[in-house]
Amino acid sequence: MTRADAEAAAGEGANARSEADAVDRAVEAFRAGRPVLVHDADDREGETDLLYPATAVDPAAVVRMRADAGGLLFVALGSEVADAFDLPFLHEAIDHPAAEFDDLGYDSRPSFSLSVNHRDTYTGITDEDRALTVRSLGEAAADPEGTDFAAAFRSPGHVHVLRAAAGLLDERLGHTELGIALAEAAGLPAAVAGAEMLDADTGRALAPAAAREYAAANDLVYVEGADLIERLG
Repeated sequence: MTRADAEAAAGEGANARSEADAVDRAVEAFRAGRPVLVHDADDREGETDLLYPATAVDPAAVVRMRADAGGLLFVALGSEVADAFDLPFLHEAIDHPAAEFDDLGYDSRPSFSLSVNHRDTYTGITDEDRALTVRSLGEAAADPEGTDFAAAFRSPGHVHVLRAAAGLLDERLGHTELGIALAEAAGLPAAVAGAEMLDADTGRALAPAAAREYAAANDLVYVEGADLIERLG
């Protein structure tokens, strides 16, 4: 082996260790209630989402999601949890021509279910109200059989609920499934809050390099979806 080959092999080994470390750090961060930045793939949505364990969301977390991320604030639920709450896929529940689609570029279907507010909120849109709704969804996911969903939440509301695929990463590779897989690896309820990170200058998805810079500047973990799929799929 030449010196160049040895250096290349060492570099590849370091990259592999770095990718594995990122997954481990992401799981540990989630377990500690800290947010993680997850990039799905350039050939999918090409977006980085700022994800939190739903049970860890407080008003300050909502501020970060709306101010620093800027995308839609959502809560992804595991399939079994969504089934326990009798939550449909929204496109299957709406009897309207607009709910029919064959032009979705990034996947075969969306994950949207109902939008909700907790019944103890007022308008549902304030940081405090949305934090209550998100955190309560996380707590409900920890005990789905013991939760009367309709007694706790009303719909429509200001927090969009997403349903993960039943087969999780074996079936779909969206942020919904990546987030739930991360929560499960951390031993947390199958409920993850998040928002897409947008570029304030271009209005487009924040580039991975810029997302990495944000993560480094804020002492947060950035992880590639492909690495989560390899380790957690």
